[in-house]
Amino acid sequence: MKLSIVIPAYNEERYLPACLASVHRAVEANGDSSLVTEIIVADNNSTDRTAEIAQASGALVAFEPQNQIARARNAGATMAAGDWLLFLDADCELNDELLRDTLEVICSGKAVGCGSVVAMPDLPRWAAHMLAGWNRISRRLRWAAGSFLVCRADAFQELGGFNTTLYAAEEIDLSRRLKRWGRKRGLRFEILDAHPLVSSNRKLRLYSAREIAWQTLRLFLWPFGTLRNRNALSVWYDGRR
Repeated sequence: MKLSIVIPAYNEERYLPACLASVHRAVEANGDSSLVTEIIVADNNSTDRTAEIAQASGALVAFEPQNQIARARNAGATMAAGDWLLFLDADCELNDELLRDTLEVICSGKAVGCGSVVAMPDLPRWAAHMLAGWNRISRRLRWAAGSFLVCRADAFQELGGFNTTLYAAEEIDLSRRLKRWGRKRGLRFEILDAHPLVSSNRKLRLYSAREIAWQTLRLFLWPFGTLRNRNALSVWYDGRR
């Protein structure tokens, strides 16, 4: 079995080294003769050392000139040779136990894919409540967070990958389509929660509570127009790093 780990990255020289190091450690901790892995960093038109850092770590580098995370993930998947795809954000760290749980899902032969609940360090109370709320929704509806989504490569290809009309929530859209694809074949899509993915809290460092609240309200009130408008999604696309 070959697993392709795809990491979309736009100007991620600050976080990418730790992310890549965590992937190497997790793979080594879970390595056996039946597991083959490759790491692909999808450089989303970075202007910093993102591509250089990726190459120095031994990762393959895909390039996507249009700044959109769905396109970056698709570009990485196009280069992938794995039977399974694992999409991991560059400001996250993959722990050994989460990869082990993921491999158990894959090897069961009963799943089309999986996601994970998310943990973030040092959150203020309001942000901790928001994250807990997301994790509850994720588990209940089996929607994967974009920071960690795993699926069969054949399902991903048949479904056309991430929806490039969406500038956010493309992972929820793909989760829903993967569930439908899996149900027709007797395969489940699940959310792992024993060992949460650890993600950075950088949006709280870069954006005020007011900015985050306005972005959340806009998504709630005008979801379809907002998700398809890059300029309306500043928390994702204004370039702060």
